[in-house]
Amino acid sequence: MRDRAAPTTPTQVRLIGKPGCHLCDEARLVVTAECRRAGAELTEVSILDDPVLHEQFWDRIPVVQVDGATVEQLRVDPTRLRALLRPGRRRRLLW
Repeated sequence: MRDRAAPTTPTQVRLIGKPGCHLCDEARLVVTAECRRAGAELTEVSILDDPVLHEQFWDRIPVVQVDGATVEQLRVDPTRLRALLRPGRRRRLLW
């Protein structure tokens, strides 16, 4: 008998920021909590380590991406992020 349920891939969340950024520190608290709640995988990236990200986002950090799509910039709305991370929820781009 075959298992009919398709394997699920955890949602990938990326927080783009830099050390010493107070908005990034605030965002990290929210994003970490919501990822933990949703079972999503969180990766943090510093714009100081990636010239392409620095050029693209230096004036908009922190940036949150969900499965490669930018969904938050500058401030993170926990309610909106929670909704985006809900299993089975259709994700829409906010930016």
